[in-house]
Amino acid sequence: MRSALRKALRRLGREDAEVSLLFLDDEGIREINRTYLNRDYPTNVISFSMTEGPFGDLNPGVLGDIVLSVERSRREALDSGVDPEDYQDYLLIHGLLHLLGYDHEFPREGDGKCMREMERELFYSVKGYRIDGED
Repeated sequence: MRSALRKALRRLGREDAEVSLLFLDDEGIREINRTYLNRDYPTNVISFSMTEGPFGDLNPGVLGDIVLSVERSRREALDSGVDPEDYQDYLLIHGLLHLLGYDHEFPREGDGKCMREMERELFYSVKGYRIDGED
């Protein structure tokens, strides 16, 4: 994962940025989801940006935290026929894009690409294949 994160940051022109990673089980991520987002269920990945809000410019080199449920991501990978480690890298990329201001519904301002498109492109550039089976 460290290698995938470094490659993704380099591809995004943020090779000097810092990201914190936390790996939990379903119950651990459920607790974080409930405590900080008022959602009482486990999820696969959560991102907490350090570049947003009134003090977001305090340390622009620290992007934020990515929390990943190893348990849930492994189950989702096996259900979809994807290597679990590669799927975790995909979720890491998803979380990283959230830290950089991307969201699920709208293209990032001035970029024109939706988050899903960016995830796929970045995963391909980091891993060398398309996670959704496309060539």
